[in-house]
Amino acid sequence: MNTMIKSVAVALIALAASHAMAQESPWQIRARAVHIDPDNKSTPIGGVGASDTLEVETRTIPELDISYFFTPHIAAELILTYPQKHKVELNGAEIGSFKHLPPTLTLQYHFAPKATFNPYVGVGVNYTRISSVKLLDGAADLDNDSWGLALQAGIDLRINDNWSINADVKKVNLRSDVFVGGANASHLKVDPILFGLGVGYRF
Repeated sequence: MNTMIKSVAVALIALAASHAMAQESPWQIRARAVHIDPDNKSTPIGGVGASDTLEVETRTIPELDISYFFTPHIAAELILTYPQKHKVELNGAEIGSFKHLPPTLTLQYHFAPKATFNPYVGVGVNYTRISSVKLLDGAADLDNDSWGLALQAGIDLRINDNWSINADVKKVNLRSDVFVGGANASHLKVDPILFGLGVGYRF
């Protein structure tokens, strides 16, 4: 009897272990190179002159993303980087720079999680912390932060059970008032489109 109980216990342990190994981890990380293309819409400076004269430069940045899958189809993704420096131009002339830290959280739906090509869409919120503002030799300033909607679409190309290649595009609302001499001089809509390409690893 003891031998049979031991045999059954070993069989149950082995079955449980094989089932746990067969289950996919809910965690995934991605490393992306992301090109930021600002929309650059602004109101006239001081309410006069032409609109859209303020421009934030385009640039490519590194990005790290952490995803948690609640189900094979539904995941949350936290998008991280370090503070990025952007130059600002007024009528084509450089007037300074600022830094921004833009963590973004999206809720995604993955259409074909077991397929080689797995497209997804996402919606979420972006929080951007603006710092180190150096505009017009200190005469101009920006808001300290910005909250906005984030929309996302992408596709994962599965290489094997762990690795994948990822292409991703996001539209983020990022806006700030521009202050000159303490007065509100303009409203800047950066609202960038972010094009990302990278690799993912599923634990």
